[in-house]
Amino acid sequence: MRHPSPIARRVAAASVSLVVAAGAAACGPEDNDAKASASDSAPHQGGTLTILNSNPQQDFDPARLYTSGGGKVPTLVFRTLTTRNRENGAPGAKVVPDLATDTGRPNKDATVWTYTLKEGLKYEDGTAITSADIKYGIERSFAPELSGGAPYLRDWLVGAADYQGPYKDPKGLAAIETPDSRTIVFHLNKPEGEFPYLATQTQFAPVPKAKDTGAEYEEHPVSSGPYKVVKNENDGERLTLVRNAYWSEKTDAERKAYPDRIDVRSGLDSSVINQRLSASQGADATAITTDTNLGPAELAKVSGDKKLAARVGTGRFGYTDYIAFNPNVKPFDDPKVRQAISYAVDRSSVVNAAGGSSLAEAATTFLPSQKSFGYEPYDLFPAGATGDATKAKELLKAAGHPNGLTVTLTHSNSQDFETSPEIATAVQDALKKAGITVKLQGLEENDYSDTIHDVKKEPGFFLAHWGADWPSGGPFLAPIFDGRQIVKDGANFNTGFLDDKSVNAEIDAINKLTDLDAAAKRWGALDKRIGEQALTVPLFHPVYKRLYGENVRNIVISDWDGVLDPSQVAVK
Repeated sequence: MRHPSPIARRVAAASVSLVVAAGAAACGPEDNDAKASASDSAPHQGGTLTILNSNPQQDFDPARLYTSGGGKVPTLVFRTLTTRNRENGAPGAKVVPDLATDTGRPNKDATVWTYTLKEGLKYEDGTAITSADIKYGIERSFAPELSGGAPYLRDWLVGAADYQGPYKDPKGLAAIETPDSRTIVFHLNKPEGEFPYLATQTQFAPVPKAKDTGAEYEEHPVSSGPYKVVKNENDGERLTLVRNAYWSEKTDAERKAYPDRIDVRSGLDSSVINQRLSASQGADATAITTDTNLGPAELAKVSGDKKLAARVGTGRFGYTDYIAFNPNVKPFDDPKVRQAISYAVDRSSVVNAAGGSSLAEAATTFLPSQKSFGYEPYDLFPAGATGDATKAKELLKAAGHPNGLTVTLTHSNSQDFETSPEIATAVQDALKKAGITVKLQGLEENDYSDTIHDVKKEPGFFLAHWGADWPSGGPFLAPIFDGRQIVKDGANFNTGFLDDKSVNAEIDAINKLTDLDAAAKRWGALDKRIGEQALTVPLFHPVYKRLYGENVRNIVISDWDGVLDPSQVAVK
């Protein structure tokens, strides 16, 4: 998530529909067990599942999708070396084998990873899936005309930084070896213990070279999953998927593939989606959404209806909304000023501005509160739920501002309940009690994004948010706090310009670990250590609520990305 357009696609735009980014995790209807409360009969095969989404499933090509394109629809068509464990809540944050027999076998220092494909894997036309197809699929993701995917492979693979894809360089990447049809070996620039997470991304889907049609491939990509594309209209606005007869559940323990047909309809207004799911008339009774949340007003309405409330999936995506400081801009170069603001913030008012406690949880840590991220509870500037104006004033006085301060807070004008005017106003009101006058500077979304990610334009004080590409502290902390990731001529996310050698070294040390539980503990400790510098003020972690049709069964929403999983759904 180091590049602005993928972030917008995967996190913000993918779910800007009503509340926030990419979704909900864990328990299903109103904190009850999803499977129990979502069904009155065992799930069975057959029928048509309708998916109603705000954002079209554009660029339906595994090379161009950022992770799974926001709504998990691509994972019905594209299998990868590894995948997400399709279970509710925390177990769903684990990485498990998909096309491969295991999650990968590293060498001693995790710079070489080896995978073996399962036997009997086939495409939709019955031909065998080979390791060469996975190598080719990865290589074509480097082609400039197929841009849009995650950037990690270019950074991680040996000799890949300037590779331009197989159309211009058919020799391919020497860093990927295929000694036989079922074995694939990756050579990395540096140790990467989390490579199994990366291998879940769609760039690792196999593509048969003979069927590659370049930029037109998205119109009919060759399926390796339980469904194949039979119609793609208006660049993903309308997708029709039917069963892939050559997919076998014997090689795929994760996807249930209950429906016979899946009808994806996108480009819809978020309010229309929720109205249709609420009414559940006709085909909408067997419909879900994978990108549209309930907003505060809608949630209040739904909560008052027991039948509707029983059809709300609840949960969390690893995501944090926060205040960011630029320490190169006065007065934020003074840690005492940053600490004063940390004490002054009234998180209860911020949570209310985000839609209330049903849609936001107060945050005092930068890492989200899920175990997989390495969450370690801490509150370095304890101010209670409503802030500590007295402590803030003491710090301001010690910083040479006995009469308070006047500062400008930059925010987005988008109605996303994250970095929007409501949140900015809540911060403004709280800081006023501590003698800090806050002037608000609202920018349109594109201007806002360009401004806060430009080292030359970055304001001193602004609202920001971050979500990880996989459930670990690595893709959460490194882009924001690794000094080597400060980008001077491009999109920069290390907004605090932290370049601490000891922090950088610890990031490298954790990346060497292939024991992901051990790595998680160290990410949590590093989060607390960085937090002491007060370069950010964590505000809240979003909670998500999504409706589904009354005849939908087997709801599964995991802690990986919080998106309701269509590969598990059955229809009555």
